Amino acid sequence: MVERVLATEATLELIERLKEKHGPLMFHQSGGCCDGSAPMCYVHGEFKVGGNDVYLGDIGGCPMYMDADQFEYWKHTQLTIDVVPGRGHGFTLEAPEGLRFLTRSRVFTDEEVDELAAATQN
Repeated sequence: MVERVLATEATLELIERLKEKHGPLMFHQSGGCCDGSAPMCYVHGEFKVGGNDVYLGDIGGCPMYMDADQFEYWKHTQLTIDVVPGRGHGFTLEAPEGLRFLTRSRVFTDEEVDELAAATQN
């Protein structure tokens, strides 16, 4: 099964460190003017997921969501959450670590699009 969201090994390692400090986590791909478009990491439940948020999958055992309007632009891509040196945006938990999460993407192949469509119908 093709996954909508993946994580690099460095991301998974940082997630584990953050879980040790903060407990269960969740992610939301922001799309606001202040944070640009960045994966934001929160203590699970700290960010209120609404009816307009799309569940993309789990990374490191943590659910990841995206606003439905933004998902319309990204739905044809597989997202890979990476981590790079720098200051995280807003209230994301990795900011004090001197690191920030970053979304990389690639366009799904035609076969993957068909597989995702078939999974949605089931």
